[in-house]
Amino acid sequence: MRGSLTRALTGALGLIAAAAGQLATAAPVAADSVVVGGRQAQITDAPWVVALSSRDRFGGTRAGQFCGGVLVAPTKVLTAAHCLGREVLGGEPWEVRDFVVIAGRAALRGQGGQEVRISDTWVNPDYDPTTNSGDLAVLTLVSALPQSYVIGVARTGDAAYTPGTEADVYGWGDTTGSGTYASALRTARVQVLPDGACERAYPGGFGVPYRGDTMLCAGDPRGGKDACQGDSGGPLVAKGLLVGLVSWGSGCGQAENPGVYTRVSAVLPESF
Repeated sequence: MRGSLTRALTGALGLIAAAAGQLATAAPVAADSVVVGGRQAQITDAPWVVALSSRDRFGGTRAGQFCGGVLVAPTKVLTAAHCLGREVLGGEPWEVRDFVVIAGRAALRGQGGQEVRISDTWVNPDYDPTTNSGDLAVLTLVSALPQSYVIGVARTGDAAYTPGTEADVYGWGDTTGSGTYASALRTARVQVLPDGACERAYPGGFGVPYRGDTMLCAGDPRGGKDACQGDSGGPLVAKGLLVGLVSWGSGCGQAENPGVYTRVSAVLPESF
């Protein structure tokens, strides 16, 4: 649910409204260019990407998908903390009767894969919903997914965090920045940017300041490629390792406003 500033509430309300409209009209959702400027992804190439789903809350047209996540252990999924907020879920996570992750399935309404219920949630106690600093949560699954689905996590100082490194962002979110959501997994190639790029784009003032200690800046210096609403919590992968989670930004695919990601190495507990 990446959107203007936190792409949580705006994306969530948009998905709820879209779900209501889709249920009423049974109209298909366009899915040709997601993660803005992206291309279709094969789940076999990225089995660690999962969709967070509640059909009760978000409708069945897109299988209830509202955020992304990434499998970092057979029973552990990382996502954005803001995806679990009351504004998004309409209550606490344990109150959402049909809260599941969809794994091993690129097309949300397709066949195959697994839908696994959530047994527990952990939200980073240092998460600040006002600034989106520390935007990370951990979901525990009731049953284990295959070890082959798991991706490794880049640690502090890893070369994957070097500015200029190519990275891939994944999701089922808005394809255009105007509420056109995808039903099949997409990916876009961006690059890790210097902290200064996001410090200039988000200096604070009347908005939210970028914090390089807990956030990661990534995008395309030319614009046109980015995560968007509905992609929140999804992975940013560089050199085969997880480096970030889609968190926030202003607009989608704008060269002057790169995407801001949770810097996983700085926020994930060392004991994890």
